[in-house]
Amino acid sequence: MDWNEFDAVLFDLDGVITPTAEIHMRAWSEMFNAYLSGRGVAEPYTEEDYFTHVDGRPRYDGVRAFLASRGIHLPEGDPSDPPGAETVCGLGNRKNDVFNEVLARDGIAVFPGSLALMDLLERRGVGMAIVSSSRNARTVLAAAGILGRFPVIVDGVVAAREHLAGKPAPDTFLHAAALLGVAAARAVVVEDALSGVEAGRAGGFGLVVGVDRGAGDAALRGAGADVVVRDLGELA
Repeated sequence: MDWNEFDAVLFDLDGVITPTAEIHMRAWSEMFNAYLSGRGVAEPYTEEDYFTHVDGRPRYDGVRAFLASRGIHLPEGDPSDPPGAETVCGLGNRKNDVFNEVLARDGIAVFPGSLALMDLLERRGVGMAIVSSSRNARTVLAAAGILGRFPVIVDGVVAAREHLAGKPAPDTFLHAAALLGVAAARAVVVEDALSGVEAGRAGGFGLVVGVDRGAGDAALRGAGADVVVRDLGELA
């Protein structure tokens, strides 16, 4: 990899920098399966559902997409809905509560290979940003001790405030590149989610790197990844 060809790297967070995907997967599973059981739905939520309907999407979009796959359509509700509300927003807020409970209890680490790549990019003066659908990105980065490494963080909070469409639309990545003062063609997108890879391809970025944390090499390449690695240490 010739990093002289690029001015910035735009990282997804969950599953790319930190193994938060494991916490998210557990939280989604607990929330959805409890909900489905309460409705008497026989087909449970599975890991495949996470990668197909939830991974990389803004939280409420993930709720909506998964429920639609089971033929369930709920009122949208409002982001201020309590976790017990039977709305798209209520279920999303319920999942968020479970996530924060697990994060506070167990903490979070940085993937060693991702840390090695971040160190390399810092030495070379390559700009870095986090582009995450999560509204908890800053909390996760702080828990991992790396919040100060990223001068630009475009997360779910920023996306809502700036009215940016979520992945697979490229808007959040393009916004991050603009904040860094870098053209899309000179920036790298690093993603483990199919929707994120699709966003990188749609945005016309110089390189899209897929990190295979379970989505599969073929699926990531099919979504538009130029390069697929199992660990970012391979690029360091």
